[in-house]
Amino acid sequence: MPKINSSELVAVDLFAGAGGFSLAAIKAGFTIDFAIENDKHAVQTYRNNILKLTGGQNAAILDRSILDYSPTALKEARFSNKSCDLLLGGPPCQGFSTHRILNAGVNDPRNELVLAYFKFVKALRPRVFLMENVPGILWGRHKEYLEKFYSEGKKAGFHLFQPVTIDARDFGVPQRRKRVFILGLRNKEDLTKIQWPPSPTHCDPAKNNIKLLPWVSCEKMFRDAPVGDENDIHMNHGKELVDVFKKTPLNGGSRADSGRVLNCHKEHDGHKDVYGRIDPFQPAPTMTTACINPSKGRFVHPTKHHGITVRQAARIQNFPDTYIFCGGLTAAGKQIGNAVPVDLGRHLIRHIKKHIFDFTDFREKEKMNRSECESV
Repeated sequence: MPKINSSELVAVDLFAGAGGFSLAAIKAGFTIDFAIENDKHAVQTYRNNILKLTGGQNAAILDRSILDYSPTALKEARFSNKSCDLLLGGPPCQGFSTHRILNAGVNDPRNELVLAYFKFVKALRPRVFLMENVPGILWGRHKEYLEKFYSEGKKAGFHLFQPVTIDARDFGVPQRRKRVFILGLRNKEDLTKIQWPPSPTHCDPAKNNIKLLPWVSCEKMFRDAPVGDENDIHMNHGKELVDVFKKTPLNGGSRADSGRVLNCHKEHDGHKDVYGRIDPFQPAPTMTTACINPSKGRFVHPTKHHGITVRQAARIQNFPDTYIFCGGLTAAGKQIGNAVPVDLGRHLIRHIKKHIFDFTDFREKEKMNRSECESV
C-alpha cells in the first residue's frame, strides 16, 4: 500500500459522491487517504478524476455502504504511520424535506448511518470533521436526528459548533445554494482559534458594500464547451416543448411568459420556475439532482431552446471542464446536484486549515494542488 508522507495533511471523505468535497480538500492542500461511496456511477467518476491528482493518487475508494466497513480495521490498515486530520462528508439527506423522522433511533436507517458515521469519528480521531447537509435538517420534524448527531459527537470527544446555513453565492460560487454545515473539533483543540462560520467574501451588489465583492453571475458558465467534451450533452425535447422554449423570453424568462400553463401547475405558485430560463446575469438557481431536466426547475439555457448541459451544471458547481462525469445524463445530473460546490468547500477547508492547522507549512502544496486540479 502506498504510504502518504507524514508531513502532509490527510483527509478522509465519507459519502464522497463524485468527489466535490475531495477536490475542494485537495485544492486546499490536503491529501485524500480514502473515500467511501456506494453509487456505482459516482464511484467511477471519482476514480477517473480524483485518483489522477497528486493529492488523490494514493486514495482508496471503497465502493460499498459505509455499514459494510469496520472503522477499526480501516484505521489499522490506512493509519498505522499517520493520523487523520480532517473528516469530510455527512450522512445522506434523503427525506429531510418530506418525511417525518421516527423517534425510535435504531429503527430509522438515517440514524443507523449517523451511528456508523461516528464510529469512524471515534476510530480515526480526526482533529476536525466537517459535515454538509440540506437546510431541511434544521426543521422541527428532524429534531431527533440533529440531537442524535450532537449526542454522538459529544460521546466521541468532540465539540460541535452550532449548525450554520451558508449560501454559496456569498463565497463566490455562481449559484444560489443554501446548505447547512456542522463543524466538529476534538475537545483538546482551542476553540478560540477559529471563527465559525467564516465571514462572507461576496454580497448582493445592490448593497454597494465596498468591503465585499459582488455576487458572481453564471454568465461565463455558458461559454462553449471544449471540443469533444463528452459531458456537453443535454436532454432531448419534443417539438411541442421546444416551441414553448422558443416563446419563453431569453435570459431569465419564465414558463408563464411563454403562454403555456399546464393544468397541474395552475393551482401551485411553487411551480413558477418549472421550464424557466436561467438568468445569466445573476447567480444560477440551486443545482439539484434533476438540474438537467427543465421540468424540475429553472433549468432551461438562457438563450438556447433546451435544458442546460451536464458541463454547464458542473461549471456552476465549480468543477473544471476536465472533470468528466460517468453514467450518462441522469446519473451525471444526480452526481452534480449532490456535490458540495468545489470553491465553497475549498474556502471552508482553507479557513479551517488556517486557524486550526499550521497554515504556513502547507502553502506551497496548496498552490501546486490548486494548479493541478484545474487540469484533472
